[in-house]
Amino acid sequence: MDKHQQHRLNQLGEYPFARLRKLLDGLTPNPDLEFIDAGAGEPRLPLPSFVQPTLDAHIAEFSKYPTTSGNDFLRKSIAAWLKRRFSLKNVDANTQVLSANGTREALFAAAHALINPNAESKPWVMMPNPMYQIYLGAAITAGGKPYLQPCVQATGFAPDIDGISDDVWEDTALVYVCSPSNPTGWVADESYYIKLLKLAEKFDFYVLADECYSEIYYADKPVGLLEVAQNMGNTDYKRCLVMNSLSKRSALPGLRSGLIAGDAGLIQNFSKLRSYTGPATPLPLQHVAAAAWDDESHVQQHLKVYRDSLDAFFNVYGGDVPKGSFFVWLAVDDEEAFVRKAYVEQGVKLLPGSYLGTEDEYGINAGSGFVRAALVDGLEKAGELARRLSKIIA
Repeated sequence: MDKHQQHRLNQLGEYPFARLRKLLDGLTPNPDLEFIDAGAGEPRLPLPSFVQPTLDAHIAEFSKYPTTSGNDFLRKSIAAWLKRRFSLKNVDANTQVLSANGTREALFAAAHALINPNAESKPWVMMPNPMYQIYLGAAITAGGKPYLQPCVQATGFAPDIDGISDDVWEDTALVYVCSPSNPTGWVADESYYIKLLKLAEKFDFYVLADECYSEIYYADKPVGLLEVAQNMGNTDYKRCLVMNSLSKRSALPGLRSGLIAGDAGLIQNFSKLRSYTGPATPLPLQHVAAAAWDDESHVQQHLKVYRDSLDAFFNVYGGDVPKGSFFVWLAVDDEEAFVRKAYVEQGVKLLPGSYLGTEDEYGINAGSGFVRAALVDGLEKAGELARRLSKIIA
């Protein structure tokens, strides 16, 4: 390899929020209005009641090293939750579950555990476009080749799998699925997963499901990848991995605790990688995480807030409520101009849709012409956000 060849890291663009800071640099939000930060997907709800007492009870365990795979009590809580939530008959806490420091770490590391950058075939890493940008960064730094699946309004923002040739599937290493979707709110149904899993079996690639918004939905509870695999008779979850976290489900983004579950063989490879690279979650935080996976009452409370927030927003703004997640994906003429105007005139921070997409081979960015707003502050601010944005549209 030419020593002057571009380093993989240099192939990555700036992260969306670094770009947003530059876009708003030098601007001042309207001082006459209470500032609304709808740019980041950071839930700002009260801490669940069990967090403080659990942390207090285990505070002395900061003096002990945790395991990178997650201690037994946490993996058992995760396995039990997966069984309850997705009606799974078998989840082995010892061989099919790992803890993670949130889904970002898991989704990024997965590509490095599963892609062979020296292989002459199977370079493709499929991902929705627009997307959570970690998929793109993971594919590039792991030596894969991103294959963009445009998610457009005309198809309900579903990633295309019907229009892909057998030659591409033959050379596909893995497919990222985000359901419910960040940023569009699309939700995969059972038929989508069945079709994808049949392709995975035929062409021997892996399916990685980012399910971190699985507990945030407007009407129907989303199906999970492992759930569909089991229903198809794939009770070992062959070729399947799911990632989830407590950041959205439990409104604990600062806990940095999540899960990786699925195919025992893939979990074994992932565990080996993480024994070298994976940051271990401190034991007191693992106890908080286990308590969170064991409790559903706070999740239902949060779900009501998100549903009420969506109602409050769309009752004012109009349009169709997304099926999942707490994001609204709004069509605008010029997303950067709209974001700057919202910031200066209405004291609102949003994220341009193009920052969550990337240009395809034709120079088209599927995120262009949209802005993303996160409804993370409750229904009153959701309604106020809709009123302010409506003024810009008007």
